[in-house]
Amino acid sequence: MSNCRTLTLLLGALLAARHAHCSPNCPPGDRALGRCMPTAEERGTCVDNILGYCNDLPYSKTMFPNALDQQSRGEIEYSAEYILLSVIDNLLQGECNPDLRIVGCAVLAPRCEKNKMVKPCRRVCEMLKKNCLPAFDAIDMAWPYFLDCDRFFVGEEEGCHDPLEKLRVNIDITPEDLLPENPSTFIQFIHHSYSEMVRVLKKTAAKCSQISKTYSIGRSYEGKDLLVIEFSANPGQHEVLTPEFRYIGNMHGNEVVGRELLIYLAQFLCSEYLLGNSRIQTLINTTRIHLLPSMNPDGYEHAAEMGAGYNGWTNGRQNAQNIDLNRNFPDLTSEAHKLIRMPLARLDHMPIPESYWDGKIAPETKAVMKWMRSIPFVISGSLHGGDLVISYPYDFSRHPLEEKMLSPTPDEKVFQLLAKTYVAAHPMMSDKSTSRCGGNFNSKGGIINGAEWYSFSGGMADFSYLHTNCFELTLELGCEKFPTEDELYSIWQNNKEAMLGLIEMVHRGIKGIVKDEYGNPIKKARISVRGIRHDIITGEDGDYFRLLIPGSHIVSAEAFGYSRVTKKITLPAKMLKAGRVDFVLQRVDVRNRKFPKVIPEDIYERFDPLDRFDPHAQHGGAEPSEGDEVSSRNGEKPWWWSYFSMLGHNRPSWLLKKNENKM
Repeated sequence: MSNCRTLTLLLGALLAARHAHCSPNCPPGDRALGRCMPTAEERGTCVDNILGYCNDLPYSKTMFPNALDQQSRGEIEYSAEYILLSVIDNLLQGECNPDLRIVGCAVLAPRCEKNKMVKPCRRVCEMLKKNCLPAFDAIDMAWPYFLDCDRFFVGEEEGCHDPLEKLRVNIDITPEDLLPENPSTFIQFIHHSYSEMVRVLKKTAAKCSQISKTYSIGRSYEGKDLLVIEFSANPGQHEVLTPEFRYIGNMHGNEVVGRELLIYLAQFLCSEYLLGNSRIQTLINTTRIHLLPSMNPDGYEHAAEMGAGYNGWTNGRQNAQNIDLNRNFPDLTSEAHKLIRMPLARLDHMPIPESYWDGKIAPETKAVMKWMRSIPFVISGSLHGGDLVISYPYDFSRHPLEEKMLSPTPDEKVFQLLAKTYVAAHPMMSDKSTSRCGGNFNSKGGIINGAEWYSFSGGMADFSYLHTNCFELTLELGCEKFPTEDELYSIWQNNKEAMLGLIEMVHRGIKGIVKDEYGNPIKKARISVRGIRHDIITGEDGDYFRLLIPGSHIVSAEAFGYSRVTKKITLPAKMLKAGRVDFVLQRVDVRNRKFPKVIPEDIYERFDPLDRFDPHAQHGGAEPSEGDEVSSRNGEKPWWWSYFSMLGHNRPSWLLKKNENKM
């Protein structure tokens, strides 16, 4: 329970610091006894907002009393409402950060203009509650009374303000933005700030609205949207037998080449589609493509402060929490190395261990994991910088003490085929010169197994392979992490064809649908290939995509409660599209049948710590200790109640669900 101890110490230090440095003008309870009243300066007068946890509001002036009738800064800082906002990010494990705190601060430290209070907008509160209430439900906490959208927020007609206006980049695309009407291939090869990136992506999606859309998979630690642009014949949904591809850039904030390449690629796909480029039209009409230019927008902002051309290897690499996102994913690889010795053990769709949640998890990491789980990706490319080579799993060595040991996956040949495809289309990577950037990888053909290069755990590529159907490559695209703008065009020219070629590789191997004898699709059926200990699982519509190298393969489909069906297939050396291999499974009586593999009905429902695991929950049926308060519902107060014990009788009983309808 290390998180609990950390929060308790944090709260204690918080109150102690306030008592020492910012004693309240009116101690709690004294007003009720008539001992103190607000000063004339405080009453109905705009004053500077100097609340520590509310110092990033989009305004600088507040007033007392506030909307809760708290009369002074000191009273606010001693209140349960303010303490809740100071720790809510930890309690909710990063959900709704920092929106919840900022909107709450807009109530505790209201905007003041011309000595009058301006309330926050009701629509902001309603949207916040819609998005964040599930996070409160997950920890058994009632929605805070001071975020009652009807009591403390007003409509636009009453002159409200949006407290999140500086947090979000809200860009409206007007018809003028889409001129000229004729499609253009003009791309500005420049570095894009966060707001510029969002504007370009949204403008591109509006220009090609029939084949494109933008969506957010979550927020960074500092609240920036992790914005994705999608291209497909039917944006917004998976279509049966249409493979899904993703590119992720800027995972390390100071590695910006991938970020810019994906912004350029989005514009290129849109323009070329409108211009009638048959290759691009075929690609988009048969593939669903997702581009996440910046997984670490906070780190990018820090790196960009140094300016382009500064080859910083650390500044901005990590996110705003000082977390390296490519070391922050669950380590499933070490377990896979152990299981390889067990003949019947699976090396795919491994659950996230509960111990993972004891550590510090970035909201960016969690957002990408949920994204991986929500879409049946086939191939992924993670764009990095610092060298010129294509790396593939495993990234973590099969021997923990060996830093440079070949540690292949069961799909070593498939990964090599994918990596070589990128290298062959990249003029610099395919250059045989040993003096160039990345020339030391020439002997290996410009590709390398990650653990043979250098070993690390918690990487995104290993997690993607072992937890989902997706095969991910790490694309190291240059020795300079933050090049100057005059280098960007040549970088685009070197990578354009390679990026397109890798996307097209989703149409290799085989694909099909698994159904029962009545034609109903079977989800979570396992597609096995003899000699490869890594299965693919069918999606909601029973479809699957299995990458394979050319040659003959024995492929089987099975599902719990159904017969196993096996087929022999032969793939030609030059494939232009995936071979179609469907399966029809017959229902069988499973009561007396022994299965060689454990095939759960739904592995994510049985093992789902990503969405359901509570890191603060008590396990093992521990008895409450003497003196613990007991609630009327299940014998105990929620786990977070003890964090407010130092407030005594002023503890926020309004956070207990049994009281949520009494406020």
